Amino acid sequence: MSESISAPNEHIELLERRIDRLRGELRRAATTGDRAQARTLRAELRRAEHAWDTALADLEERAPAVPRQNPAPPILSIREQVHHALTLLTVPAAPKLIIAVHDAFFPGELVAARLTSLRRDEERSFKVAPYGRPYYLCPALTADLLAPARGLLAISTWPLSTRVVGPLSARVDFLIGAINVAQRVAQLPDDAHDARRLLWRFATGIPGAAAAGGVGVDPETVAKQAQAELDVHTDADTADRAAAAARARERLDGAEALFGARLQRLRKTAN
Repeated sequence: MSESISAPNEHIELLERRIDRLRGELRRAATTGDRAQARTLRAELRRAEHAWDTALADLEERAPAVPRQNPAPPILSIREQVHHALTLLTVPAAPKLIIAVHDAFFPGELVAARLTSLRRDEERSFKVAPYGRPYYLCPALTADLLAPARGLLAISTWPLSTRVVGPLSARVDFLIGAINVAQRVAQLPDDAHDARRLLWRFATGIPGAAAAGGVGVDPETVAKQAQAELDVHTDADTADRAAAAARARERLDGAEALFGARLQRLRKTAN
């Protein structure tokens, strides 16, 4: 059988068929006990396999180089995804809003079900190795009881006065979040539909921020109207939070300052 085939692919296919044939013949020789024939076939098989390796290497050298694809972005952990969203908002937020902000501005998928145990995981990690991480995701603290605020996540590196929420804080934080989202949307192209839908959700909750008839939404208008209402509430909310933060610094330490006090502990410190 002639192996002088010009096309590398055809040459490799002929070698593969020859290797298959030799393997079959070698198996039959070994089965019948023909050791001399088996040795001859085994040597021929090794030569054919070597020729196949050489031909394949030659084919690889002849083939045009494939441009390298851009490396896939690194997969972020859930805590990093939440940290990014909260850093944009700069205020405590509920999981639903955190997911909406992440989906609007950041790549990847943030799964709601995985947020349910995140705070507990963070607290356990802190107790095992206190301050072993650059930051922790922790609950906001209620201004009255300094206990974990239900359904609100914050970042441990924020000032305590930011992590404490009082009677006006929900509205104040909503307005601050709206301003930050509006400022980010203003930097994006017009076809950033997810980000603009999120901005629209904020705008519908702020008087004068949404366009008449529900057509479009202007980031500058949203930020301006949110700031106008924020100016009304800021002083009172800041005073409430500062007072609560002072009590927290006096009564709480360690994990409690991050993850909230238990009711039994508060009763003891109050006496």
